[in-house]
Amino acid sequence: MSDAATKSPITLEEFRALLLTICDKETSQDPEHWTSENPLCGHCAVVALVVQDLLDGELLRASLTEIPEFAHMRSHYWNKLADGTEVDFTAPQFGDRYPQSLKAEIRAREYVLSFPETAKRYKLLIIRLGRKLGLIAS
Repeated sequence: MSDAATKSPITLEEFRALLLTICDKETSQDPEHWTSENPLCGHCAVVALVVQDLLDGELLRASLTEIPEFAHMRSHYWNKLADGTEVDFTAPQFGDRYPQSLKAEIRAREYVLSFPETAKRYKLLIIRLGRKLGLIAS
């Protein structure tokens, strides 16, 4: 694990569980498909940004446009940590149909945040996480 991982105010398991309580329709890129049964739907970019905040590493992106059942999602993001480990905290949104053979490309944080709606959803998610961790007053 990277130094950032040891400095994180939360463990990976705690973060995984907290995501289910802070992700909702308002923070989803795909509110039309978001449900309380699938709370991580449409959260890959913003969750990957938060993971990068906590653990450093790189943002990975793959196009989904050529996979018919996921084409409406356009793309998928996950993280490559400093030690080379790839983590995808939003993989559960796919259930048992996780897209295979994704061709990952590194995306700059600035690129991901250059989309105003993504930046807005990311900020909301960070505030919610901060409140849950007691780092931001409610």
